[in-house]
Amino acid sequence: MTAAPDGGRRRRKRRGERTVVPDAEFTSYYGKPILNTPEWKPLDIGGYFFLGGLAGAGSLLAAGARLTGRPATARAMKVSSTVAIAASTAALIHDLGRPARFINMLRVIKPTSPMSTGSWLLAAYGPLTGAAAVCDVAGVLPRAGDAATVGAALLGPAVATYTAVLAADTAVPAWHEGYRELPFVFAGSASAAAAGTALLAGPVRENRPARYAALFGAGLEAVARRRMESRLGMIAEAYRTGLAGRLMRSAEVLTAAGALGGALLGGRGRPLAALSGAALVAGSACTRLGVFHAGKATMADPKYTVVPQRERLRARREAAAAVDQGRGSGPPAA
Repeated sequence: MTAAPDGGRRRRKRRGERTVVPDAEFTSYYGKPILNTPEWKPLDIGGYFFLGGLAGAGSLLAAGARLTGRPATARAMKVSSTVAIAASTAALIHDLGRPARFINMLRVIKPTSPMSTGSWLLAAYGPLTGAAAVCDVAGVLPRAGDAATVGAALLGPAVATYTAVLAADTAVPAWHEGYRELPFVFAGSASAAAAGTALLAGPVRENRPARYAALFGAGLEAVARRRMESRLGMIAEAYRTGLAGRLMRSAEVLTAAGALGGALLGGRGRPLAALSGAALVAGSACTRLGVFHAGKATMADPKYTVVPQRERLRARREAAAAVDQGRGSGPPAA
């Protein structure tokens, strides 16, 4: 019996679905990152994210405390929000390199630009929260102080979350692909941080709303983060591995411990309330730094940029082919 021809060998390979060619691994040109990696400083950008969230959510708690007759907590939150927004702006300016660059962003108003909108938001919010704190601490102009407190509270949610919109508007895969859930992650993290500050700085007799806010913030952050990671596919690796993964796991433990400790023990004594508050603040800081480092990791590895793009392109082609096939299989014309 003669040996099978070459075509027979090919047929056998197809039937057995065997191949001698290894699967191709993705590489970029000379292994270089596809995205230009800016010289962002972790403490500047992470601090900018964290402190802005703390300030914005703190203004909401300050207004709530003022309206419900909790003056000590209201004063503490006004002061903490003023300090936080000043430090957040300072961190942003330090990362920009020159104060003039921040001032230049105020030369025009561009509603379609998160950076332009955020700059004007900071310019409006900062004086309001500062005026609210000064009037309260100095005991002057109570009506003007109340008006400033309300104004800061109205802008507070936007201040707490606009950095998420700003991050998602970039080409950084871990941020851009999480555009749906990232604002909710930041909102929950900001609520937890502000509640933690209230537990740290306010008297025990006034901290019940802060304990509820801590539970709300921790729950919102946990749900939004899990939903984001489940939707991101391979990009979610950046939030689970390396330095970002360690920070996000630390944030999860600290935030849960702080929220549960505050709810169960925060009303029993000052040390327990302060310990719960410190855990909440530290957990929020870890979340913001974890998000920053996850973004940095996806910028360094080109696969996070190209592979999702190829998957989206393949999905569009398959959808278009299915539409064309559906049109072609219609009933024949009469």
